[in-house]
Amino acid sequence: MRRTAARPSAGAAPADTGTAVAAGPAGHGGPAGEPGGSATAPPATGAGTPDASRTAPDVLRTASDVLRTEFPFHLPRGYVDEQGTVHRDGVMRLSTARDELIPLRDLRVQENPAYLSVVLLGRVITRLGTLTSVHDGVVENMFASDLAFLQDFYRQINAEGHTRAAVRCPHCSEPFEVELGGSRLGES
Repeated sequence: MRRTAARPSAGAAPADTGTAVAAGPAGHGGPAGEPGGSATAPPATGAGTPDASRTAPDVLRTASDVLRTEFPFHLPRGYVDEQGTVHRDGVMRLSTARDELIPLRDLRVQENPAYLSVVLLGRVITRLGTLTSVHDGVVENMFASDLAFLQDFYRQINAEGHTRAAVRCPHCSEPFEVELGGSRLGES
């Protein structure tokens, strides 16, 4: 849902927009500190100027309207490369339908369906420590605990937090949340 902000009258100070960010004509621009982002909206043209009727209204996006596509993580043990360097901090991006479909054509996945998560994670991990590239060969050489962590992390970021359910204790009626177990990676 798009929201438009009222333009301030000539000479009036612009209102504080909080976490909202002005979007450009093509809807680009993110929060301050992100690529294409800006901390303040562009100056509005006054109501009396001839171009005022031709300019598009300032479109504001709140923090809930901005889609995060990359998520940082920290591996429990870390990937150890050939030189013995341990890589723990990384970034995983959201998966696309293509990311989940292409590995199904991989012969390794066709021979062993458990290999699907390795190929899929190799596609969506964009950074790991100081490695120049992350691919399925890196993922298959990770410790089992790190692989399990990444599989859970993948499910969490691609399910938009829908892996938790609010429940009540049948004995004391105290509310709490439980983590719902998902299907295997790539089988959404």
